[in-house]
Amino acid sequence: MSSATPLVETVPAIPCEQVASHGEYRHLTTIPNIAIDLRYATANNFAGRDLYTPLDCAWLHRDAAAALASASTWLAAQRTGTRLLVLDALRPQRVQEALWAALQGTPLLGYLAPPERGSIHSFGMAVDVTLIDADGAEFDMGTGFDDLSELSHPALEERFLAAGQLYEQQIANRALLRAAMTHGGFHGISHEWWHFDCGDRVRVRREYARVL
Repeated sequence: MSSATPLVETVPAIPCEQVASHGEYRHLTTIPNIAIDLRYATANNFAGRDLYTPLDCAWLHRDAAAALASASTWLAAQRTGTRLLVLDALRPQRVQEALWAALQGTPLLGYLAPPERGSIHSFGMAVDVTLIDADGAEFDMGTGFDDLSELSHPALEERFLAAGQLYEQQIANRALLRAAMTHGGFHGISHEWWHFDCGDRVRVRREYARVL
């Protein structure tokens, strides 16, 4: 959403470089049975460039990490060989600002939280994920990650299914992903099938540290 409600911080922010020694964060590599491909650490994203290096952004707040581990365990029990692929996790404030700048003057700006309000990713409490099979191939979700079109909107899936622009298997794949993440304690949003928040956004912004 693009409404610029100022962020009211009650917990001091921390630099991304201090996350590893902070104690409240958990590295993604410690979460069993997930795969990691942080797209903003590559050129394979809508900005077309690496936005993370030299920062290590493969972190989540320990609360979100525990929820992701729970989602992964549930998924493994439901579908042998299927795993979560993490596409984005901790996104420092400085990267959010770079993305905000990259989309200036485009209608896509509405997909980002303005820097003054802060993305839940910047608190280590949101994750972007998809599903992969036992061979590492991504499930067909109807669009790719960061496809900023209405086809990516969970809220519009039934319309696109009826129009033949999305198919039953794609909808089922999205539903499986949502079921796994919901089981872990995450909740999705209306316009990105890959994005999931851990906890209420107002509470997160009030009670968790923003990573700069």
